[in-house]
Amino acid sequence: MEEKKILELYENRSEEAITQTKAKYGAYCLSIAMRILQNREDACECENDTYMKAWNTIPPKKPSPLSSYLGTITRTLSLDRLRRKNAMKRSELVWVSFEELEECIPSDKSIQEELEAKELAEYISTFLQSLPKHEANVFLNRYWYFLSIKEISEKYGFTQSKVKMMLSRTRSKLSDYLSKEGIFI
Repeated sequence: MEEKKILELYENRSEEAITQTKAKYGAYCLSIAMRILQNREDACECENDTYMKAWNTIPPKKPSPLSSYLGTITRTLSLDRLRRKNAMKRSELVWVSFEELEECIPSDKSIQEELEAKELAEYISTFLQSLPKHEANVFLNRYWYFLSIKEISEKYGFTQSKVKMMLSRTRSKLSDYLSKEGIFI
C-alpha cells in the first residue's frame, strides 16, 4: 500500500493503518531496533511501540516521508531502551559510534544528550547536506543506522580502509564546521 493511503488510514483512525504500516515498514523498523539493541525480543517490542507512537501522533502530525518518521521513532525508542536496560553494560557498536563522534563534538554532556539537542541536530543536518552524497550516506550509515565499517564497505563497494578514512575526514570536517559556526570552540 502507498504511503499516502496509509496516512489516510491513520487520519480516519482505522486500525488497518497499523497492519499496513507493519507490512510496508516492519522490516525497516525492526532492522533499526536490532542494530541498536542486538536482541530480537527487545527489538520486536520497540517495533511494536513504534506503531503505537505513530498511532498516537498521526494525526495531528502528517509526516513525510513516513519511513523517516517511523525510523526516527524506532531509533529513539531503541536508544531509550538501551540506556534503561544497559545502564552500565553497553552495546559495543552503538557506543563505539558515539565515542567516534565525541572526538569532534567535545562537551560536558554525553553525546546522546548533545545529539538530541535540536540546535546541534540542525547544524549537523546542514553540514551533511553540504557533503557529496556518498560521504553523507557513509556518515549516516555509521552514525544513524550504526552499520559496521565492514557493512558500509560492502554496501558501497569501498575498501574498509577507504570507509575508515572517509569517516575520519568527515568527522574532522564536522569538527571544523562546528567550530567555525561557534558551536564548539
